[in-house]
Amino acid sequence: MKKVLFVASECVPFIKTGGLADVVGSLPKYINKEQFDVRVMLPKYMAIPDQYKQQMQYKTHFYMDLAWRTQYVGVLELEYQGVTFYFIDNEFYFAGFAPYGNIYEDIEKFAFFCKAALSSLPLIGFQPDIIHCHDWQTGLLPVYLKDRFIQGDFFKNMKTIMTIHNLKFQGIWDKKTVRDITGLNVSYFTPDKLEAYGDANYLKGGIVYADYITTVSDSYAEEIKQPFYGEGLDGLMRARSNCLRGIVNGIDYEEYNPETDPLIVQNYSADTFRKDKQKNKKALQKELGLEEDEKKFMIGIVSRLTDQKGFDLIDYVIEEICAEDTQLVVLGTGEEKYENLFRHFAWKYPERVSANIFYSNERSHKIYASADAFLMPSLFEPCGLSQLMSLRYGTVPIVRETGGLRDTVIPYNEYEGMGTGFSFRNYNAHEMLNTIRYAKNVYYEKRREWNQIVDRGMAMDYSWGSSARKYEELYNTL
Repeated sequence: MKKVLFVASECVPFIKTGGLADVVGSLPKYINKEQFDVRVMLPKYMAIPDQYKQQMQYKTHFYMDLAWRTQYVGVLELEYQGVTFYFIDNEFYFAGFAPYGNIYEDIEKFAFFCKAALSSLPLIGFQPDIIHCHDWQTGLLPVYLKDRFIQGDFFKNMKTIMTIHNLKFQGIWDKKTVRDITGLNVSYFTPDKLEAYGDANYLKGGIVYADYITTVSDSYAEEIKQPFYGEGLDGLMRARSNCLRGIVNGIDYEEYNPETDPLIVQNYSADTFRKDKQKNKKALQKELGLEEDEKKFMIGIVSRLTDQKGFDLIDYVIEEICAEDTQLVVLGTGEEKYENLFRHFAWKYPERVSANIFYSNERSHKIYASADAFLMPSLFEPCGLSQLMSLRYGTVPIVRETGGLRDTVIPYNEYEGMGTGFSFRNYNAHEMLNTIRYAKNVYYEKRREWNQIVDRGMAMDYSWGSSARKYEELYNTL
């Protein structure tokens, strides 16, 4: 039986800021339990809901040196849905209302977390064959493993995998401070190791020292070898391309299931969506104070409101998007200019636009179940989960062809009667607008064809099953 330890900075249901948490929370459940013992290690944030904290059981504690400081490390354990979770406890680092704060604090916090994760393993009696690290917050773990720990018998055969969920976030701070915090020898801070453009870079350390690197879709694995998507590390990604592959994320098909979802007004299936899906739409229109008309074309958006997600394109043509025959429902938070953009249009067109500038899991499910189309015009998108959820709920994605969006949404072809959504190629507001208008035209004028697009989308399988098999294969080859 192979032992695998996931180490990550967030995980549903305990703490979540983005798609990383969904992956770390879902993937271990779908790995074959007969062949693999998969466990997960996380920081014990103060922000974790009390219902979970109360179930955690004390496992051990010790004191660890972090460069010139000595720090307390507590380890707690919790079993949830058949998976064992370990939580690293230190109130100095993990207090606060959110998992991340100022980058200079996070740099020290996650250096502590990486070292504590490794240091705790002999004491909790779990000796993984593979440590699967996620994103920059765990980038120092492969470095520490090769630096301090590999000499000991306990650690000498451990392998590491580094999964990049979004290359934009790298954990960068000045070399002198990072040397002081980590206690790593000066020899590590050279351009072939942790140093990048004069600073220390945690993610780069992880990419250099990990035995294997994965990212969250095939297209993104190719894109990050190019300067535009490579965020300054494209040369390193090309250098390590023999140990790099993309494995597309899945979604939890038990949680996202229109037939059984308790958060939506009317359950439906691929057989019944033609009459039942619109009941959700009418209920949402009523709840949000929009004009109650099931014939209106409803576009949903559930996203962080940032440039990366293509909101500058929407900003450019929003007046045209909010045409009289269209409703726009937005859910999410992010950059102030975009929050205010949607607030303004909700004020200007209260019957057509609903701006929900907060995050609500329940409302996101209602939007997936109610909207006719789902808009994701991302500048880059490593994988994207929202388009997978909308396919599952029979909501037709309108996406830009990049990263995981290109890999998971098949563009509609009216001549061959195929496709599961609509897509456009260039990062251009009018190209996006034309694609929205084309989709709307199919919705109004060719309803049978629209329903067939929905049928094909709902028939796709983006559950974790197939992705989990690919990860198992990778664990076995290591």
